[in-house]
Amino acid sequence: MASRDHPPRRQRPGPWPPATDAAQQPPPQQLSWARRTGFKGTVSGESDASDSGQIALPKPTESGSKVDLEAGTREGSSTALPTPPVPSVGEQESKERGAIVPAPVDQSHQTARRRSAGSGPNGHVVRFDTRPRERREEEPATLPQLEEEEGPAMRQSHINYELRDSPGLVPVIFYSLQHYLSILGSLILIPLVIVPAMGGTYEDTSAVVSTVLLVSGLTTLLHTFFGTRLPLVQGPSYVYLAPALAIINSPEFQGLKENSFRHIMKELQGALIASSVFQAMVGYTGLASLLLRFINPVVVSPTIASIGLSFFAYGFTQVATCLEIGMLQILLVVIFSLYFRKIRIYGHRIFLIHAVPLGLGFTWLIAFLLTELGVYSYKGCDANVPVSNTVTAYCRKHVPRMKHCHVDTSHALRSAPWFRFPYPLQWGTPIFNWRMTLVMCVVSIIASVDSVGTYHASALLVASRPPTPGVVSRGIGMEGISSVLAALWGTGVASTTLTENIHTIATTKMGSRRAIELGAVILILLSFVGKIGGFIASIPDVMVAGLLCCMWAMIAALGLSNLRYSETGSSRNNIIIGLSLFLSLSVPAYFQQYGLIPSSNSSVPSYFQPYAVASHGPIHTRSRGVNYVLNTLFSFHMVIAFIVAFILDNTVPGSRQERGVYVWSEPEAAKREPAITKDYGLPFRIGRMFTWVKWVGL
Repeated sequence: MASRDHPPRRQRPGPWPPATDAAQQPPPQQLSWARRTGFKGTVSGESDASDSGQIALPKPTESGSKVDLEAGTREGSSTALPTPPVPSVGEQESKERGAIVPAPVDQSHQTARRRSAGSGPNGHVVRFDTRPRERREEEPATLPQLEEEEGPAMRQSHINYELRDSPGLVPVIFYSLQHYLSILGSLILIPLVIVPAMGGTYEDTSAVVSTVLLVSGLTTLLHTFFGTRLPLVQGPSYVYLAPALAIINSPEFQGLKENSFRHIMKELQGALIASSVFQAMVGYTGLASLLLRFINPVVVSPTIASIGLSFFAYGFTQVATCLEIGMLQILLVVIFSLYFRKIRIYGHRIFLIHAVPLGLGFTWLIAFLLTELGVYSYKGCDANVPVSNTVTAYCRKHVPRMKHCHVDTSHALRSAPWFRFPYPLQWGTPIFNWRMTLVMCVVSIIASVDSVGTYHASALLVASRPPTPGVVSRGIGMEGISSVLAALWGTGVASTTLTENIHTIATTKMGSRRAIELGAVILILLSFVGKIGGFIASIPDVMVAGLLCCMWAMIAALGLSNLRYSETGSSRNNIIIGLSLFLSLSVPAYFQQYGLIPSSNSSVPSYFQPYAVASHGPIHTRSRGVNYVLNTLFSFHMVIAFIVAFILDNTVPGSRQERGVYVWSEPEAAKREPAITKDYGLPFRIGRMFTWVKWVGL
């Protein structure tokens, strides 16, 4: 009981417990933010968070229980996860006025909370400071400390290995392969789309796939060592896919007949190099730290969601070219990831984690068997002869089906060498064009917004604290350097943090930095085997389209999942999100369809017509360069979504809790916390060289 001379100090509401006296207790074992707060980061949206980083502390879980991410229950118990209590009328009125309402406390624990030690989240012991208020105000603020109770039951979490955990050699190899296999679709699908669009052959596609594997491995190592140091795989980003297709379908490239692939690739390289340098400057000069004040979940959510929704014109249009194979690909991925998601094999959810490679393998096998049985062979017809040159109506009807459904990997495997060494400038000297550079610079800002949301979500799962604004700036700067490397090697798009990392970490339950680094080394070694690139390049277009439908749907869902950090029931947020998404579909449709005469440009396929807007957009000025830049930018769904959400979220009044403002660690307090230093500090004492650079450090 507290004495009259020293009444118990009133605790401030917030996401963290009160600070402890480090001199009175031994250094506690550091736990991840998710373990301390009971955060349930899932792909199914079971989290009841009302603010990013501001999670109400849950009651201690029963011994032996474990949070099941997919089922929404605790293993070993049939009781569903607790739901937040309904606020009273007074609390609701205070909440609407923007006041912070502390989480409701069970009356039976009031006495225990007044003592010097109490029960914290997940059964951890929290030591409360009972010193007088006047003395506390004179001391510098420190980050809270938690002490974990002994016993294996209290250490269970939804993440098997956290950021600094080092599994044994065999587990780390297993988890690294599992992680990269689950994210395989994001690494290999973009080259299979853009290289044929540039007029490239199977050999060109194989070379670009090998280059992507090499660059992805190199940039992932750079990011885990010198970026944010979070376990995030770097690779070709879908953010850059629409801009790349817009440049590929520019009017000046429509007349190219020979070497069109190399010429367009050099144009892409020049634009990416310049825009990547711009992104690196934004990160390392500290401008990214300033932008963090205006980048919140209400801005990030529609921006990322619009990236996935923007390719609706391409997805099923390609699937329909061979409907039975394309639909089979989509259905298998859906069955494995949803209906079979709870099936465990040796304790691992193989179908959920590897839904994409398993779906691709089964579909490829069935298509191969159908091809060998002669289902797609028609007498007297040749799939290599264009439909326009085909004489008989019988062949004109079946040649497209033969071309898209037929599976043949022999040519790609024969033409691919066993050893290939991708090297910088392998396609020639980059060509710099100021119009394409401006377009890519704007896109690099969108990519940075995408990465901010990924940094925050992944840190809540695997790290001890969210990163500081300086660490985020450092990550954005390193992504710029990584994109420069991708441009020099010639991957066609920039290399950034893949949004799918969040889904992969939540499903594999693996957040170890060591596993990601080992997987990156394996990718580098695989890039030297030319047959692997040739095998991937032989994936039929219809299967690629089926996988892309699933991948783009996942990106849209991951973008909308950022809304769990804000008040989803707020009319303010609902209007902003709805308006941003609707305009992101409607405004680009106007630019893409303006002045377009059906079948007027037969050289551009119908599913690529939306990206040829530069030749017929509504903006007409005296400068052709300005017309190109503005017509192209306003035809991008993600640009419109970002502009609308950014302006509305930062001008319409709303409380921090309503907006769900991202919570980042304070730099001064983070320097005194050993766990944050170990999580985000640069290795090899490199951080000491940048102590004067305040905006990219802890």
